[in-house]
Amino acid sequence: MKKKELELLLPPEVAFDGEQLEREILKSAKVKPEDVKHVHRVKRSIDARGRQVQVRVRADVYLENPPEDIISPTYTYPDVTQAKQVVIVGAGPAGLFAALRCIELGLKPLVLERGKDVRSRRRDLAAINKDHTVNPDSNYCFGEGGAGTYSDGKLYTRSKKRGDLQRILQILVQHGATQDILFDAHPHIGTNKLPKIIEAIRETIREAGGEVLFEQRVTDFLVEQGEMHGVVTADGQKRLGEAVILATGHSARDIFELLHAKGITIEAKPFAMGVRVEHQQSLIDRIQYKCESRGAWLPASSYSLVHQTYYNNKQRGIFSFCMCPGGFIVPSATAPGEVVVNGMSPSRRDSRFSNSGIVVAIELEDMDLDTYGPLAGLRMQQALEQKACAMAGGTQAAPAQLLQDFIQRKKSKQLLDTSYQPGLVSVDMNELFSEEMAYRLREGFQAFGQKMRGYLTNDAQIVGVESRTSSPVRVPRDRESLEHVQVKRLFPCGEGAGYAGGIVSAAMDGERCAEMAALKAGVAVNR
Repeated sequence: MKKKELELLLPPEVAFDGEQLEREILKSAKVKPEDVKHVHRVKRSIDARGRQVQVRVRADVYLENPPEDIISPTYTYPDVTQAKQVVIVGAGPAGLFAALRCIELGLKPLVLERGKDVRSRRRDLAAINKDHTVNPDSNYCFGEGGAGTYSDGKLYTRSKKRGDLQRILQILVQHGATQDILFDAHPHIGTNKLPKIIEAIRETIREAGGEVLFEQRVTDFLVEQGEMHGVVTADGQKRLGEAVILATGHSARDIFELLHAKGITIEAKPFAMGVRVEHQQSLIDRIQYKCESRGAWLPASSYSLVHQTYYNNKQRGIFSFCMCPGGFIVPSATAPGEVVVNGMSPSRRDSRFSNSGIVVAIELEDMDLDTYGPLAGLRMQQALEQKACAMAGGTQAAPAQLLQDFIQRKKSKQLLDTSYQPGLVSVDMNELFSEEMAYRLREGFQAFGQKMRGYLTNDAQIVGVESRTSSPVRVPRDRESLEHVQVKRLFPCGEGAGYAGGIVSAAMDGERCAEMAALKAGVAVNR
């Protein structure tokens, strides 16, 4: 295969302009345009270590026809109307990609989503922001596409060994995402574009004979002789299948409660909780890019921070989580009487605000396992979210404090403008958290201020609480078969079961669970 492998260091105005980038690649390859069969852009990443920000681009220039999988492959989905059925609980990335993979393997997916379709869901999100009304079945966490639909749409993951990352990105491109996600080092889609992609995936499932049903909350499991045969929904209907893929997301507390009540093994697992910190995006740009303005070509800058803290001889990490450059803080409660915050960004990341979760690791020894058993972490989350709601007045307004005021343990006289639509209430956030958590957060922010000069300022504020970083419960499964350790034909999947940490890792886990469910149904699996 004749090709030239290139690595270029380019100014942003070239690297982020498609036509200029193509010309620069051909120029560096030293070939005539008519001799080129295909230019494959492999990776693009920003290098801000020097005085001038540059962009590293890797590209392959093919002088012969490239392999088929290089030119964005199209995945085909056969008619499975009359095929064996697999029940998939949850229409987040794990559930939707499990459904697509089931179809490829010749199985009919029945996707049951407790929330509404992606368009209808918007009205319930508006009600949270404007009227402070939380619908327990339709909110920022529940509904078509899951929590990822109304988020930044980050598509990078450290879980590359668990599946075919490029395949997931290619399927997203096939359903409407831009080609850029295939080669950007930190790809994202954006909350404004994700809904249409989710709708397109749903239509692919339906056109192939699969079913996607909304407002179908699962209330019971049908287990006989140690095997899962289906589920019961709130309307009393029994939904049967060869297997059940449980892809409910990290906030489906009623599912954890149901599993526990029925004696189906679940386990408490470590997670993290803390706050969202909100800066002006221009400040983060100045710190990261070392210039007054990032200009027209550089994207809104992000950061990743971690620090180890010590309290009573216990070491715990504090770290940035789900950083949203040019984004918004959004209300992510799933029940009345609690306040939860998360972050999202549009595709252009053009908000004047930057926000990130700053969270402290919660280990098993930090939980009251003696009282609550496997639900100890869940109870810990609930208690903090309910306290945040009460401190801020009992609505979806969130407790907040200027960053340096938090360090100095004094209530802020006045808060800053915010992207959080339900509004903020000034409190001393030290009183919201336990003394240990507050101490670790203060220590972490001071350390981050040393790493990023200008970060620790009263021109930033913290908003609480960021408590849904991951599931506080694991639904254990066999490492090989991916079946539940106790109940056969039950495949715990994705973030809710404790096996993923984002859109892409959840999607890959969904595909793996679909393959194992297919084997259980007697269907051959070929990659």
